[in-house]
Order: sequence, then C-alpha cells, then structure tokens
Amino acid sequence: MTVNEQRGVPAEVLAAERLAARLGFGKSCTREVGRLLALAAAAKPGGTVAESGTGAGVGTAWLRSGLGPGARLVTVERDGELARRSAGLFADDARVRVLHGDWRLLEEHAPFDVFFCDGGGKRDDPDRVVELLAPGGLLLMDDFTPSPHWPPRFGGEVDGLRLHYLTHPALEATEVLAAPGGSAVLAVRKA
Repeated sequence: MTVNEQRGVPAEVLAAERLAARLGFGKSCTREVGRLLALAAAAKPGGTVAESGTGAGVGTAWLRSGLGPGARLVTVERDGELARRSAGLFADDARVRVLHGDWRLLEEHAPFDVFFCDGGGKRDDPDRVVELLAPGGLLLMDDFTPSPHWPPRFGGEVDGLRLHYLTHPALEATEVLAAPGGSAVLAVRKA
C-alpha cells in the first residue's frame, strides 16, 4: 500500500485492516463502503449505531471514525475468536461494544439510528432488520453486484433480496455504486 492509498484512512481502520490480514480474514468492507459508514455515523452524532458481522473490525473502525461523542456503537460477531480480537481493537473506547453471538443480540440495543447490516439478518430476516431501525434511521448494506436492470438482477435472475429492501414500504431506499464492481443499498426508515 502506498502512502497515497493511506491518506485519509483513520488509524483505527489501518489497525483493523492489519488484524484482518494477520487472521486471513478476507471479507472486510472496502474503503469506499467504509467512507459511507463513517458518513452515516457522523450524520447521527448522538445516535445508536449497530453492525451485524463485525469480522475483524474494519467496518466497525470506519463507523467509529464517524461516531459522535454522545453516540454509541454495538456490533456482533458469531465467530468467538474474531469477536475477541476485534473487541481488543476498541477496548479504549467506552462508546464501542463488541458482542459475540447471533445477530439477534442486537435487538436489545435497538432502535438504531444507523444499522450496517453486513452479517446476520440481511438475508434470513429482512423484515426484522427494518423493524430495528428508528424512524429516520439509516440502513446500509453492501456486497451487491451492480445491475443496470429493473428489477435488479443477479446471475440472470431477479435479485429478490435487493428488491425487497429497495421496494419495502417502510423505507426510502436507493442503490449506489460503491466501486466499479460493487454497490450498496442505502435506506432510511420513514417516520
């Protein structure tokens, strides 16, 4: 990585990226998505921010970089070793809590002003994901393949999951190109 590639990347993100590399964890969010996460957290300076799928803490670090002084961030990871190692990255910040277990552990911390649904819930209980948002809460999901079609398609088929979020009656949603080969769904829960 060159110095220019590191410019503008928060130190906590670089630390999480190094941890991911040491652990061989290759499913971290991209820097483009990370910048969206920081922006979303900054938009809710006193809010409750959540993440399902902590992984090695890269997305968590991006969320933390935008976290306001009155905000709190709770993230959950089902892999015990990843949860433990990620928690160590944020041990010095009382605003950040890393949980180990099923994504449904987040329910006791809801409603969320920002929810990065990167792990559990996204596919297995999408309506519950929406219910966990506060009115005006932001939902972010990445790892979609851009589609020029409507309804959106993936692998030659209608992408039912993406369509569900983009047309959900409780959400105002859009899809944005995060990188040449990847898009993200951004949504706000209607009041």
